[in-house]
Amino acid sequence: MSTPGHVPVIVTSRRTAVGTAGHAFSKLGTTDLAAPLLAEAFASCAALGLPVDDVILGNCMGAGGDVARVAALAAGLGVDVPAVTVDRQCGSGLDAVLQAASRVRAGDAELVLAGGVESASTAVWRTRPPSDGTPAVRYTRAPFAPEGFADPDMGCAAEDLALRLGISRARQDDYAARSHALAAASVASGVFAAEILPVAGIFADERPRTGLTVHRLGRLRPAFRPGGTVTAGNSSGVSDGAAVVSVTTAALAHRAGMSGTRILGAAVTGGDPALPGLAIATSVRKLLAGRGIADHGIAVRDIGAVEITEAFAAVALAAIDGLALDAEVVCSDGGAIGMGHPWAASGAILLVRLIARMSRPGGSRLGLAACAIGGGQGIAMLLERDPASGAG
Repeated sequence: MSTPGHVPVIVTSRRTAVGTAGHAFSKLGTTDLAAPLLAEAFASCAALGLPVDDVILGNCMGAGGDVARVAALAAGLGVDVPAVTVDRQCGSGLDAVLQAASRVRAGDAELVLAGGVESASTAVWRTRPPSDGTPAVRYTRAPFAPEGFADPDMGCAAEDLALRLGISRARQDDYAARSHALAAASVASGVFAAEILPVAGIFADERPRTGLTVHRLGRLRPAFRPGGTVTAGNSSGVSDGAAVVSVTTAALAHRAGMSGTRILGAAVTGGDPALPGLAIATSVRKLLAGRGIADHGIAVRDIGAVEITEAFAAVALAAIDGLALDAEVVCSDGGAIGMGHPWAASGAILLVRLIARMSRPGGSRLGLAACAIGGGQGIAMLLERDPASGAG
C-alpha cells in the first residue's frame, strides 16, 4: 500500500469558514474565497521547491468560465500556472482532488493544488431565453438528468429516499440534533481553528448554534412535501465556502521533510437519478473493491474516521445503514447539517476535516470521505495517515 514512486499525498489542507448564504460572505465571490487559500497553499509548500503544475477547483453554481484560472491568477501564482474548473455538482471538490491524485500517480504532475469553492450568495440568476412567444424564465439549477429520467430537486429526492428505506422522521431528527450539537461544541472548543484560514475577517463557521434539540427539531414543518419527513432542521443549509489541498508524491514530500496523508484510492459511481442518496454506499463499495485496496483486505470496519456530506439526515442514515457504519465515527465533530453545505466546496471540506481528525493523538490510520451527488452519482476517497505523524 505504501510503496515508493508516485504515491499521491496531501501535504497541506485548509478551508475557509463556512458562511450561511447571504450573511458572513454575502459580498464575496468565488475568487475572493478561493484565491487566499491557493496563495496560502503554495506558500506552505515552499519546502518542496516545486512549481505548481496545475490548479483544479470544483464549482457548480458560479457565473461560468474557468473559475479556477481566475482564482489562481488572483492568488498571484503567476500566468504560467494553468488551472481548470470541474463540475460534478456536490462532489466537485472531491473530484478535483481525485483528478489531482490521478495526475500525480501517473507521473504527469508533481504538485497540484486542488479543492472546491462555492458562493451561493453571489450565484448568478439564470434565465432561459424567450421562445415561440413564451417569456424568459428564471431557473435555479441546470438539469440533473434529461427528459425521460426522473430529475427531482435534492430535497424531494431525500423525501423519496426516506420513504423507500423506511427512515423515519424521528431518526432523521435524532441524527440532525447530533450534528447540530457536535458542530456547535466544536466551534465553541476551537476544534476547527487550525484548519480555517480567515478570509475577510471571518474565522469561525457561522451556522452552528446550540439548542437545536430533538424536541425543537420535531416542531419544524416539512420543507419539501406536505406530510413529509425532511425539514429545514434535518437538512443542510445553503452556504458559502472553499477548501484547498496540496497534492504531491510521497517521495517528494519525504525529501522536503514534509508529512503527507496518502490518497490510497478513489471511486465514482452512477445510479438512479431519482435516488441519489443511495450512491454513497455504492461508491464506497466500489472503492474498497478496487485495485490496490481490495488486495490489502481493507473493510469498512477498519476505517475509524468517516466524513460524508450530510446534505440531508436521510442521506447520511442511508449511507450508515447501507454500509453498516459505526455511526460514532461518522462526522464526529459535526457535519453539513450543523455546519452548512457550500455545494462544490463540500467534498474538499470533507478532506480537510478528515485529515484534521486523523492527525490528532489517537487518530484513525484510515479515513473515508464520500458524497452523494444530484443526478444519481457518488464519489468516495480513502486516505491513510502518515506513519511518521505519531498520531495513534
